[in-house]
Amino acid sequence: MTDELTPETPDEDEQPIKQRKNGLYPGVSDELAENMKSGWADTELHDLQPVEQAPNAARRRAALSARFPGERLVIPAGNLKTRSNDTEYAFRASTEYVYLTGDQTDDSVLVLEPTEDGHEATVHRLPRSNRENGEFWLDGMGELWVGRRHSLDEAEALLGVPCKDVRELAGALKEATGPVRVVRGHDAGIEAALTDKVTAERDEELRVFLSEARAVKDDFEIGELQKAVDSTVRGFEDVVKVLDKAEATSERYIEGTFFLRARVEGNDVGYGSICAAGPHATTLHWVRNNGEVRSGDLLLLDAGVETHTLYTADVTRTLPVNGRYTDLQRTVYDAVYEAQEAGIAAVKPGAAYRDFHDAAQRVLTEKLVEWGLVEGPVERVLELGLQRRWTLHGTGHMLGLDVHDCAAARTEHYVNGTLEPGMVLTVEPGLYFQADDLTVPEEYRGIGVRIEDDIVVTDDGNRNLSAALPRRSDEVEAWMAGLLGK
Repeated sequence: MTDELTPETPDEDEQPIKQRKNGLYPGVSDELAENMKSGWADTELHDLQPVEQAPNAARRRAALSARFPGERLVIPAGNLKTRSNDTEYAFRASTEYVYLTGDQTDDSVLVLEPTEDGHEATVHRLPRSNRENGEFWLDGMGELWVGRRHSLDEAEALLGVPCKDVRELAGALKEATGPVRVVRGHDAGIEAALTDKVTAERDEELRVFLSEARAVKDDFEIGELQKAVDSTVRGFEDVVKVLDKAEATSERYIEGTFFLRARVEGNDVGYGSICAAGPHATTLHWVRNNGEVRSGDLLLLDAGVETHTLYTADVTRTLPVNGRYTDLQRTVYDAVYEAQEAGIAAVKPGAAYRDFHDAAQRVLTEKLVEWGLVEGPVERVLELGLQRRWTLHGTGHMLGLDVHDCAAARTEHYVNGTLEPGMVLTVEPGLYFQADDLTVPEEYRGIGVRIEDDIVVTDDGNRNLSAALPRRSDEVEAWMAGLLGK
């Protein structure tokens, strides 16, 4: 990674360009500064078409406008976050901003200004880098360092929304009057400009509304989730094909293999991949991925590709590293499969959201009682929640732009709500016998199994978006054998 240059003294009316303390160039000569101003081709893009989700985003903004008439609404995309010193994490725009604009540009802010008949939306963004003051090649965020960005006119054509220079927004917001709401946690500068105009309670109402609005997906969103799942299926196939290399190295080979598929076909992984082999499969969010991969053990792979539009899959399979389940592994796996089947069957319009969880938990509890691991009857175990020692987590969650989508929704609209066509959720029961759990026979210890699929509620039931990935134990073995040429 190279050091950027540093200018001499900028003009008084220009924003100083940040200088690196130990840059090799102490300054810029007048001759070089003048030279860099000219000799560049016009690269403005013309005849751009709106992004595919632009009409959907417009409908979402209209719903937001109707919910908060007469109020200024501010939805930031967020800023770059420092990873270490002067390097940043890869940027991921806030879910609320993406949902309402289809844009993913850092430092951008959507503002809905109240009007007599609704709101006027404006996206505030950084314009092209200034070539007159040298910003484009001297500043660390200049275009010669980080790449070209769209002009305001280009962005307006792509998003179907008027665009303005975001650097003027904070000052304007400080002077603004009237009720204001902001989505917090993404842009400290914008929040500071509004500090005397907003309240936490009112801002939370905005966040909750936008979370609940995402519960029912439109056709575009379901299509994007299907793309994410399809790429994820191919990523799982990639992993099976290199399990011998993972055995020779570590779980990180699995993580890297899946990540390659995610970056080639999408934007990224939607969350940290869980590549848990052996007893690590009993740790729900094992993302260290630095353990051994051994023949005879199980691999719990929980991973999802995030599309270029930021919709993510979330799929889990528990695979025998050598391609064949042992008798006990199969017993545990088949119990989880049976629980998942019951859970998926409970996903339908009009059903209570909790129904799929309750159905899966009942099956798992019946198995635990049958195996003598917990004393029945089943109703007593469920009432006291004793099965949770080994089932641990809820059986699923909403899915969309966030892997745990709609998280800020009111409880009565989420876990105590009712399923509707267009909702997308995961169904993911599991059994986890910790390596140090002395309440179960020794042969169970260190076995962890989870099976997870992405399910969309339809008018007459549901559809499994990840059905292309085998689930039944014998089908998993046959699928692995086919990929490995056995």
